[in-house]
Amino acid sequence: MFRMWGKIFHENRMLKDTVICIDNDLNRTRKVYQALEDMCYEFDLSKPLWLDSNKNDFIRHSKTRFTHDSFVEDIDFDYLEIQVIEED
Repeated sequence: MFRMWGKIFHENRMLKDTVICIDNDLNRTRKVYQALEDMCYEFDLSKPLWLDSNKNDFIRHSKTRFTHDSFVEDIDFDYLEIQVIEED
């Protein structure tokens, strides 16, 4: 079981959160992309772009924040934070 927690913050307050569970035979990278896609669908967001800073943070800590720089469309929050909370 692979679980990723997604949280939307505005002015240091969590507005929304969700946990996405992926239970299939994909590799870790594909599970992360699938979970992020499911999360964005649930939050009704466009998928963010992975900048180098996001990739480096995620590799080091299994956690990253997507700010307005990562989105093509305007967002009405400060950032989307994703974090892996369980891996099989």
